[in-house]
Amino acid sequence: MQNLTSMEPTPKHKQHVFSSTNGLSLSEINNTVSLPKNAGFWKKLAAYSGPGVLVAVGYMDPGNWITSIQGGAQYGYTLLSIILLSSLIAMLLQSMCAKLGIVTGMDLAQATRQATSKPVAIVLWILTELAIMATDIAEVIGGAVALQLLFKIPLLVGVLITTLDVLLLLLLAKVGFRKIEAIVATLIATIFIVFFYEVLLSSPSIGPLLQGFIPSPEIATNNGMLLIALGIVGATVMPHNLYLHSSLVQSRQFERTSEGKKEAVRFATIDSNIQLSIAFVINCLLLVLGAAMFFGSTSDLGRFTDLYNALSDNAIVGAIASPLLSTLFAVALLASGQNSTITGTLSGQIVMEGFIRMKMPGWLRRIITRLLAVIPVIICVVLYGGRENAVEQLLLYTQVFLSVQLPFAIIPLVIFTSDKKRMGQFANRAWIKYLTWTIAIVLTVLNVFLVYGTFAGIG
Repeated sequence: MQNLTSMEPTPKHKQHVFSSTNGLSLSEINNTVSLPKNAGFWKKLAAYSGPGVLVAVGYMDPGNWITSIQGGAQYGYTLLSIILLSSLIAMLLQSMCAKLGIVTGMDLAQATRQATSKPVAIVLWILTELAIMATDIAEVIGGAVALQLLFKIPLLVGVLITTLDVLLLLLLAKVGFRKIEAIVATLIATIFIVFFYEVLLSSPSIGPLLQGFIPSPEIATNNGMLLIALGIVGATVMPHNLYLHSSLVQSRQFERTSEGKKEAVRFATIDSNIQLSIAFVINCLLLVLGAAMFFGSTSDLGRFTDLYNALSDNAIVGAIASPLLSTLFAVALLASGQNSTITGTLSGQIVMEGFIRMKMPGWLRRIITRLLAVIPVIICVVLYGGRENAVEQLLLYTQVFLSVQLPFAIIPLVIFTSDKKRMGQFANRAWIKYLTWTIAIVLTVLNVFLVYGTFAGIG
């Protein structure tokens, strides 16, 4: 790999040169969302808000659900501290992505391509595409299982139906980017309302709940608890989100001057932190639901179907059990899966254009991506007779792969945003630089342990 810190920042007068040779990141939406002039704080924040919504989707996808709920069912509220820590790390990394995109005019994929040789860029592109495919597989499985739970549709048929969301995305592409952001926000609100309602019914113990945000030494000494904690960390920070955010922030028509960039970085960071705070609350609700309803009664919640059935089982959750709770859970699962339809496509376009400078019509790349994601799920369903446990085991392996790919995105991000030649006055301060390097190293080590623990059967 070439020296990643040798690149100059992209001043305003050079952005057009870059655009004419390598292309703008997501050129169809780049610099298209207008901002109010001489407006107050809240009006400006509303105009800048949106990219954070799309980024937050990756922090509450179906891959997080079982880990969080099972963590609560097995260990009560203890792992809430891990969700808090993961969310704080995510906020820091996503703010760095936003800063990179705004200051340099390049997304993370473009910056990495410019700093590396073509062969290295191709390898990184393949790894990132596989990570996006893994995310897509999680969406396919979540959507298919939700359709099966809601409408008794056979799993194989449900998998095939999920391919139709290609048409949904093509329709959304016609209505404008701001409307897409609004639709995703609505789906996130649906997920939040469902789980907030179910947690209220479960009447969690407030004292132990608050204590759960204080890290416990037991997490490091209990192998089973440690593995679930690593799963929460690994499933929280998604690699494709880092590429996505660094591109989406460029959709706003901010002034490409020092002051304009400073304002854009400020509001993009606030937007991101607000949306990731909502994702943090939702992930906490998932774990609290598992703790309040299932801790001490059952820990066998390794599948979506187990969760669905448990919510209507009086023997497990008591008098509040009802088919309504189960139905709401399946609706939230379907909403979570559909959100990835949009973000997965955008991420795929960003990394393809950034790493290998290849453009492809959005509808064509969506069809290709979806088919590549559907094929392994169909094979799994056919081989194992549509058994949900086999299909959802595939989802587990996709989350492990995402963990493996994460360092390849985090390390370049830390290098680029710490480089004063590239970032100028926006370069990471010393304490942020050392903190993010520590995070990158620790996450890499933890993800290696997660992979080992998953396949070695620890806990």
